[in-house]
Formats: sequence, C-alpha cells, structure tokens
Amino acid sequence: QRYTIKSFLLLLQWNIVKQIMEEAVTRKFVHEDSSHIVSFCAAVEACVLHGLKRRAAGFLRSNKIAALFMKVGKSFTPAEELCRKAQELEQIIESKRNQSMPNQDSVRRLPRLSSLSPQVVRNLWIRTALFEKVLDKIVLYLVENSSKFYEKEAILMDPVDGPILASLLVGPCALEYTKMKTADHFWTDPSADELVQRHRIHSGHCRQESPTKRPALCIQKRHSSSSIDERPYPSPSARDYVESLHQNNRATLLFGKNNVLVQPRDDMEAIPGYLSLHQTADIMTLKWTPNQLMNGSVGDLDYEHSVYWDYAMTIRLEEIVYLHCHQQGSGGTVVLVSQDGIQRPPLRFPRGGHLLQFLSCLENGLLPHGQLDPPLWSQRGKGKVFPKLRNKCSQGSSDSVSDKEEDEATDYVFRILFPNSQSEFGLAYCRQLSTVRTHLSALVNHTIVAPDVPCDAFTGLTAEVWQRFLQDCTAYNEQELLRLVYFGGVDPSLRKEVWPFLLGHYQFGMSESDRKEVDEQVRACYEQTMSEWLGCEAIVRQREKEQHAAALAKCLSVSASVDNPNPVQRMLHHDSSISNEVFESVEEVDQIETEPKSKEAKQVPKIPNGGALPNGTSSPDSGHPSSRNFSVTSGLSDRSLSTEDSTAPDTTPRNITSTPPQLAPAPQSPVKAHEEELEADSAKAQPPQELLDMYTMNLHRIEKDVQRCDRNYWYFTPANLEKLRNIMCSYIWQHLEIGYVQGMCDLLAPLLVILDDGELTPLSCFTELMKRMNQNFPHGGGMDTQFANMRSLIQILDSELFELMHQNGDYTHFYFCYRWFLLDLKRELVYDDVFAVWETIWAAKYASSGHFVLFIALALVEVYRDIILENNMDFTDIIKFFNEMAEHHNSKQILTLARELVCKVQTLIENK
Repeated sequence: QRYTIKSFLLLLQWNIVKQIMEEAVTRKFVHEDSSHIVSFCAAVEACVLHGLKRRAAGFLRSNKIAALFMKVGKSFTPAEELCRKAQELEQIIESKRNQSMPNQDSVRRLPRLSSLSPQVVRNLWIRTALFEKVLDKIVLYLVENSSKFYEKEAILMDPVDGPILASLLVGPCALEYTKMKTADHFWTDPSADELVQRHRIHSGHCRQESPTKRPALCIQKRHSSSSIDERPYPSPSARDYVESLHQNNRATLLFGKNNVLVQPRDDMEAIPGYLSLHQTADIMTLKWTPNQLMNGSVGDLDYEHSVYWDYAMTIRLEEIVYLHCHQQGSGGTVVLVSQDGIQRPPLRFPRGGHLLQFLSCLENGLLPHGQLDPPLWSQRGKGKVFPKLRNKCSQGSSDSVSDKEEDEATDYVFRILFPNSQSEFGLAYCRQLSTVRTHLSALVNHTIVAPDVPCDAFTGLTAEVWQRFLQDCTAYNEQELLRLVYFGGVDPSLRKEVWPFLLGHYQFGMSESDRKEVDEQVRACYEQTMSEWLGCEAIVRQREKEQHAAALAKCLSVSASVDNPNPVQRMLHHDSSISNEVFESVEEVDQIETEPKSKEAKQVPKIPNGGALPNGTSSPDSGHPSSRNFSVTSGLSDRSLSTEDSTAPDTTPRNITSTPPQLAPAPQSPVKAHEEELEADSAKAQPPQELLDMYTMNLHRIEKDVQRCDRNYWYFTPANLEKLRNIMCSYIWQHLEIGYVQGMCDLLAPLLVILDDGELTPLSCFTELMKRMNQNFPHGGGMDTQFANMRSLIQILDSELFELMHQNGDYTHFYFCYRWFLLDLKRELVYDDVFAVWETIWAAKYASSGHFVLFIALALVEVYRDIILENNMDFTDIIKFFNEMAEHHNSKQILTLARELVCKVQTLIENK
C-alpha cells in the first residue's frame, strides 16, 4: 500500500507536468490560473507533505507547507526570499478579508489577487515558489536533506523517486506564466454562460452570508411573528405552543406577565395577552400570545385555525436594536425597533411596575455578553430603577439643557448591545431606512395585489374573455382585464386588438363607433403632419442636390485646370471632401455620407431656384435608402430628370390607411402639391432656416437608425423599414423641440410588428408610449431618478448585494442598468419575450405599480445575485456578464419574481 501511494502520486505528477509542457508548446505560454497549474500545485503539495515528520513542520501549525519552507529558509537562501514574498501575499489576502487598508505596494498587488479561488489561496506557497522559479531548487534541497524532514516511507526519502520528482519540476519552473486574458480562459475570464453553469452545479451548497453585512429587510404583518417558520400556526398541536411559553428543560423563563395589551391592527381595539421572555443556550426570545389562545380547548375544532394565531408574536431579541419606553402613571408602554427600522406593535403593561420588572429581567438575561445602554440604576432597597435623566428643554438651542428644568424624564430609549453588534445600527440608520421606505411608497400602488392570485389570472387575457368583453363592455370592468394581463399576458393572436387599449389609443369601454371616430381624428392629423414634413424634406433634398452639384462642378473645374484626363474618376477619390462641403450646415456628428456615382454625376442638371423637384425612387442599396421621393444622387433615371415629367401634376390621391407605399413607385400627391406651391412662389413657401436645419439634422439621424434597427428580425423588409421611417419622421415633426434620439426606433419597432395595419395606429400608440419613456432620454433627465430608485430598492431589499456593489469600486450608481430603463429591457430579451414583458409593464401601471420596469430590473439582478456574490463582481464584470446574458434570460421567471418584489414593497409600506 505504501508503494502504491508513492507510485500514484509520482504518476499523477508526471501526467500533470506533461499537460503543462504541452500547453506551453502549443500556446507559447501558460496561464497562472490554468486548471493544470491548480492541479500541479495540489499534487506537488501532496508529494512534499507525504511522510513529513511532525516535528519538522511544526505540529501545531495549520499550514505545514509554510512551516516547512520557513524552516528550510533558515539554511537555504532561495527559500528565505520565497518565504518573505509568500508572507507578504498572505498579509494582503488577510487585509482584504478584514476590509482594512493595506499599504501602497499591497494596493498594487491586490487586483491581481482579488479573483483567487480558495484552492489557489490554499496552495499559495507552492504557486509562489513556482512563479518565482525556485520550487525545483527547494524540492531538490529537501531530497538532499530528506533525513531531517521525512519518515522512511516518504517519497522524497526514496533514492529513486525523490530525484525523479525534483527533476520533473525543472521544466515547469523554466516556463513563463501570464495573466493575459484569452477567449478560452474560463478560469480567469469566464463567460456569463460558464458562470451560470458553475452556479447550477454548485447551487446545492448553502451559501454562507457575511456576518458583518447589514441585515436584509424583514417584512411581515404587524401582527405576525418575525419569521414565518417560527409562527405557531399551523402547528401539530396548539397546546404544544402554549406549553412552550412556560419554563422547560430547553428554555428558561425569565419573565412572564398576563394582560399585556397589544393592538394587532389599526381597525381593532387592543387585546390582552401573555408576554413571556425565554432564554436558551443561543438566543433570547420574546413571545406574546392572546389570552383567547391561552384559554383554548384542544377539543375545539376552531382552536387550531383561530384567527388569533395571526396575532401571536415570536421575536428574537438579537433582531431588536432599540426599546422605546414610555411611562404612563404606574403602567408603561414598550415599542421594539428592529434592525431594519420597523417598529413592532406597542406592548402596554398594566399598573404595578411591570415595565421596570421586564427591563430588569431583560438586562439580567443579556449578561454577561450583552447589556442595555444606558443601564438601569441600582438603588439600595429598591433594586433596579430607571436612570435619573432630565428632559431637554426646547428653549434656545435644541441641544441645550435648561437649568430650571427639574422634571425627570419619563420616556427612555434603551439600546441592546451585543459583542458583535454593528455601530451602524444606530437611530440614524433606522431613520434612514424609514425615510427610504417612505420614498418607496411612491413606487407602488397602495392596494396590495398578492402574487398568489387564483389560477384563472395566470391564463391571461384569452380570446374567449376578449370577445365577451367586446360584445358586452359591462361583462368585465377595466381592472379585471388589466389584472389578467398583469398575471398572464395577452394571447398572441389578440395583441393587435388589445395593445391599442393598453397604450391608451382607445379607452376600455369605447363603442365601435367611438373607436372609428378616434381613428378618423388620427388619420386627419397624420395626413396633415406627413404633408408638412414631406414638403420640408423636399426643400432639404433640393438644397442638398444643389450643394452637391456645385461641389461637383467645382471639382471638375479644378481637375480641368490641371489638365486631368479623367476628372470624374479623380473626383470620386475625394468623395469625403465633397461630403464635408455638402453638409456643412449640419452638425458634424450627424453628417451622412453622400455616394455620387460617376454616371449619375454627369446627368445632374442645374435646377434654378424655385424649380420643381424630380420624382425619383430610391433602392435599398442607395446612399439614402429611406429617402422615398427625394433621393438626390441615387436611383435617378433619365426620365426622372425630365422637367416635363417632374412638373406634371399627379391627381392620384394618397390613401394613408392602405398598405404603405413601397420603395418604387412612391405616392406623390402631398409632395406634388407642395412642389407646385414652391414653383408658384418659392420665396413665400420657404420655411424658416432654423426649422430646416433642425429637421435636416433629425432626418439624417432617423435614416441612419432605421437602416440598422432590428436588421436580423424577419419583419423588417425594405417596405416595413419605410413604414418605420414614415412613423418616426411624423412623430419627430410633431416633437421637433425634443428631436430624435438614438433608441427611439427600438421602442417603435415592436409596436410596428404587432400593430401591422398601416401607419396610423402605430404612430398613435408610439406617441402614448413616449409620454412615459421620453423622460429616460437625455433631454428628460429621468434616468437619474431611475438609478436612485434602483439604489433604494436594492439597499432595502438586498443589503448584502448592495454592500458588495459599494465595496467593489462602488457601482451603486447602477449605470449598468441604463439600457434596461431606456428601452424597457428590449435589448435584453428575445422578441417574443419583449411583447410579453411590455404588455405586463403597461398593465402593471393600474394593477400594482407605475414603475414596474424597476422591479423587473431588480428581479433581473436578484436572479443572478448568488453568481454576482460568488464571483465578487466589480463594475466591469457585471457589465460584461449582463451583456453576454442578453437574450438568454428566462422572462417568465423574471416576471414572477418582479411581481413578488412589488408585493414585498407594498407589504413593507403597509407595515410603516
């Protein structure tokens, strides 16, 4: 057996060294955190510790490798230097664990150690010796002096195996190691999918929470216990709970008093109950039980399910920070304040000094490890009494104490101190949490919609329900329909009909005639708007055409002056300089390239001011693929340049509600009318220059974004991209003071996919959507509010995650959520999931929260919170993680969690 172990260790070492050397040959380097290196260090450590004498390593030391190397370092210089470096690294790691500030050298090394796994830290001495290229020398020294350190059966004592092992280490110690990140280094730079897979593998292990973290917010009904698991109901036997209120072999009864009054709910009167203080080996527990349960009968069938079980309280004293005591005559009241700032229902003691007796028993129970602050006073003959404190006077400064004020204080605030209690759990912290909770009340509706609704709600809005509603608007009220959408979404076949109601284009309860009237109003407005911006676009295109022709002529003139045999081809080589001249009135950041072709350039005529514009068509490959009627340099035929054709009136009316125009031929009536007006009196028809410049800038922005909007989605053919452009131009024309901002097309695109019946309804619905979304764009200034709300939610609902974000570079600004809020998480989900999430957001405004996107974002973080914590992610890590996870989320899981989080906050607000 002895030789089997030795042979196995040596063979293992041989295989690992072989893998490392192969990796070095094929990849020209070896990564420091490669799985081969981790295995190598573990195998070397096993070999070096095999058969080690207890005295040699120091029997009482936990790190035998460190003890062995330090002993070798006393007589071997390379080992001495290694020990110094390894000890420095250990101090850095320890200082990081203790959150203390290391010195400047440590700070420079700390980022390199921030991602070390426990396995790497455990083999830190071997790793350091390897990277310092002294591991082979130290092992050879141990082989040559093995009798001092090892028993006879040790590997290094073997005359053959010992030298072989030392020789095996020469190769790895000669290699160069790197921290450079490559695509396949899952250990140093794992992908998001790799992190998720690792978490799934290890999710069976319980995660240990940090003992120094702030407590997570405890949310419970005022009348319920502090933990659902500790509630006596439902219990195998109610009498078991009642009997547990007395002293037994597991718990000591420190205090007990009947007829202590508690008001469980605001709409109830105070009811009497039995208050008891229990102490076990680990904790102290305060219990209050209504008298009705104390006097109950086991034979009573209603006793087990009595409503009074909901009022019983079980409170762990370690969760309580402050006791607010108010003396009322000879009676008194105690209000318990927990770490999360929640105040428990007041406990009203009967007359007879029972409040002071309770505090005295509590103080005695806290000893020797805990105490009350301030402590009770001891008076000879009276035992414990309240401290003699004076009331502060409000005259003058709020901090001054009046010399004339002789009345002793009747109200006290006692603090419970434990050895490990955090100084941050002060009154200020409690007030902070209370303020945040008040702030959160504006984020949710105050009517709680419990997530555990009847199963019918999760079926969503079905075709059967919708048809019944259309036939009889009184069959369902608006709130019932919205509740169905909130919990189950809309049947995909109904989205085209239902979305206009959800977005406000129609109102629930409108008759068919009312809806037709709304459509006619939208149609009239759209025709007028489109006529106006098309007329303005005609002028813009004409000006661009003239500027381009002038620039072309200038280039031809310059080329001819230098006797260039092929001036047009030379001009094409300087296309970028022409672009700069053509668009000199437009902002540089929004300039669009023009793409003049050599043949077309020769055919561009000189059109006088006020002349009619040519009716050209554009192709998807042209320089302006979305410019339907006024393409300047592309898609122009010989016939389109004819003055007679261009001035011929077109009497064909434009049908806005029919299938939107294709790229060729384009509808012309609004444009023709405007052209004739320009031809009659061009000076009079010219819009202000400021308006033209503003529209030109927005037009170029829209055209660039339209062409790249959801380009991989099947719906967006050239014809549908043309619809997208028309709707966006119409909206921007109505909101030129806002203008187009990148991302607006992303919000319009899903509406166009669902409401695919022309351009009227999508424009109206998009206008309604933008009433909420506009504030998130830079001109709205609402994004800072979103970040602040997200910060408050995380701080209250997941303080451990908040602390990690605060410590790792402080990314509690939540900038990584920017795209989520800007586009209602459209880029994070696949298209079909976007539809379901969006309609839930719209319904949530009336069902639970007008800020439901916040709770979806919070749910998105919470789903991966354990992965974020396990990998100690900083700002860069979390951006990378969520970018890689885009379109890989489980939308149903996220929506379910978001609804639960809304309910959690609603319950918190109710408990204020």
